[in-house]
Amino acid sequence: MPLETAATKAAAAPAAPAASRTEVRERAARQRKLGVYAARAAVLAGVLGLWEAAAATGVIDPFNFSRPSKIWAQIWQWITHGTAQGSLGEQIGYTLYEALTGWVLGVVGGVLLGIALGRVRFLADVFGPYVKVLNAIPRIVLAPIFLIWFGLGPASKVASAVVLVFFPVFFNAFQGAREVDRNLVANARILGADSRKVTLQVVVPAATTWIFTSLHVSFGFALIGAIVGEYIGATKGLGLLVAAAQGTFNAAGVYAAMAILAVVALLTEGLLTFAEKRLFRWKPADAGDSR
Repeated sequence: MPLETAATKAAAAPAAPAASRTEVRERAARQRKLGVYAARAAVLAGVLGLWEAAAATGVIDPFNFSRPSKIWAQIWQWITHGTAQGSLGEQIGYTLYEALTGWVLGVVGGVLLGIALGRVRFLADVFGPYVKVLNAIPRIVLAPIFLIWFGLGPASKVASAVVLVFFPVFFNAFQGAREVDRNLVANARILGADSRKVTLQVVVPAATTWIFTSLHVSFGFALIGAIVGEYIGATKGLGLLVAAAQGTFNAAGVYAAMAILAVVALLTEGLLTFAEKRLFRWKPADAGDSR
């Protein structure tokens, strides 16, 4: 009986270290994540604390630079009493509608044209110079033109967002279509796939990683387009709040609108990251992610 017990323990011994190593790695990953969150919170608290102290002691001019306490008071006033243009939620919703609409239109146009020009060399040769010329134009300066064309409504802000989103998505989709493994395309054709099936079943999935890379950056551009358009001329939106606060030399109002925009951008970035992880669950984690 003792011999059987010893043999059983010896057989079970290799499994225990493997399980313990997995637990140790998972515990270390959780601790690292908590440490990262704690460090981020500490950095933010330190910056805000130094800012508040510098404004209180006169190191910086609180009239020009404001202070975190006044910024929070401004945000709380907007939350509880609304803004001159309506409730704060209405302003956020208005800007998000413009940014999301422009983002979707810019992404769809960029992906379709990028894949098309990446797959058909003739189209790339014909339209390539025009795309390069349009990309060289400072697109922010188009916002006043769109305001003249489409008026103070959301259409002009959507147009500004579209032109800012289109080009980064287009170039990533174009490069992704060009970087597809030629052996995959050749094998698909051997199996009888026509050009449409090759594009939909080989090229588009292979370019998805490139496209998702551009989505993270492009939504920030969509917000910029909407805000700039609202700043130039609008009836609602966070950009109008910035313009109104600037017009009354209300630095706290400007910073408050910027803080709200930062929160919106971070939440959207989190949603995109979550969607990307769900979509690419089959991909191995980067080496940097395990450290």
